[in-house]
Amino acid sequence: MKIKTLMLGWEFPPYISGGLGTACYGLTKAMSHLGMEVTFLLPRMGPVRLGGKPEVIPESGLPHVRLHAVSSSLVAYGRYGNPRSAQHAVAKAAQPEEPPEGPSPYGPNICEEIHRYATRVMKIAESEEFDVIHAHDWMTFPAGIALAAHSGKPLVVQVHSTEFDRSGEHVNQSVYDIERQGMHAATRIIAVSNYTRNIVVNRYSVPPEKVEVVYNGIDFSDSADAAPVQATSSKNDKVVLFLGRITMQKGPEYFLYAAKRVLEKEKNVKFVMAGDGDRLYGTIDLAAWLGIGHKVFFTRFLRGQDVARAYRMADLYVMPSVSEPFGIAPLEALQYNVPVLISKSSGIAETLQNALKVDFWDIDEMANKIVAVLRHPPLQETLRTNGRKEALRFRWEDSAAKVNEVYRRVLNVA
Repeated sequence: MKIKTLMLGWEFPPYISGGLGTACYGLTKAMSHLGMEVTFLLPRMGPVRLGGKPEVIPESGLPHVRLHAVSSSLVAYGRYGNPRSAQHAVAKAAQPEEPPEGPSPYGPNICEEIHRYATRVMKIAESEEFDVIHAHDWMTFPAGIALAAHSGKPLVVQVHSTEFDRSGEHVNQSVYDIERQGMHAATRIIAVSNYTRNIVVNRYSVPPEKVEVVYNGIDFSDSADAAPVQATSSKNDKVVLFLGRITMQKGPEYFLYAAKRVLEKEKNVKFVMAGDGDRLYGTIDLAAWLGIGHKVFFTRFLRGQDVARAYRMADLYVMPSVSEPFGIAPLEALQYNVPVLISKSSGIAETLQNALKVDFWDIDEMANKIVAVLRHPPLQETLRTNGRKEALRFRWEDSAAKVNEVYRRVLNVA
């Protein structure tokens, strides 16, 4: 039996702005390669055709995958951080060069837009054939719940991030309630790590047997030449890279405090912070306040070859996340032959062995390990070589095969 999946996802090339979109695309592409049939519903800011029919994107570029655009102002938070209001979400899509600064409370409009999105998804689904519904993260959960109730088809939800990851202990109750409702309504939950699985079980009171772990992957085939030999000896300064959302969850402040400690020991080091987020301007101010503003370079959000160039110029990638459900960026860094230093509060830390690990709050230890890598080329080379070999184990095809197993158990098919 070939299972047909109705996927409630986020982004698809060329519209990729963060880890969630990267994960949706990587998984869907691998599912296509395995011959799995997917109808991918993609929220897009845009018009709807007359007669109430949604805009149809004609080509996914993948066999077995059809794309439908759902007119909606919902956008993934990969580029900007926690979407703290509907106005924030709309502003991000309309004026991406000026993300708002600081947290603001969720407004009622975000719930209204989620409801509108669910209504449009229901309309599309009337003309679609599918065996299982697969919803990614909280803003698609209400649509998934409604579809499952209307169609009688099982709902699988995939948790890439929770409100506890995004907001710490200061969770928004409305978002938490939507997440919890989606998890309990689902037939099965896919978590991207055991780290996330534990949050789902302990914070949302979900039965452990209902939650399965499927790690994310990385596509090495897209960048066969991604890892040239690095000529670091020709550079005057070493480069330490932070690449990700500049928001509370990602720990940019800890990165800067560690950078100050590093510069007290090593003068010829530059720190590059690539990304946007609600803490961008506060982080810039902090760098100036610490007296290291001349050593920290903010690139804003990067795409495509600019991302590749950022990795290629780096001697070390640091992910100091406060709470990271998985962490695709360290695998990307290893793909480009860059050794990595990662937070212990991450899903990738539980399975990646050839990486330096540190508590996100321990800025002295973080600084010591950064200095060790920069001072000792053999350590850097060992982490780089062994880390890249280990990263090859994280294949989207394996993730897709495990998702297919989840589907088959849910549908009770051989």
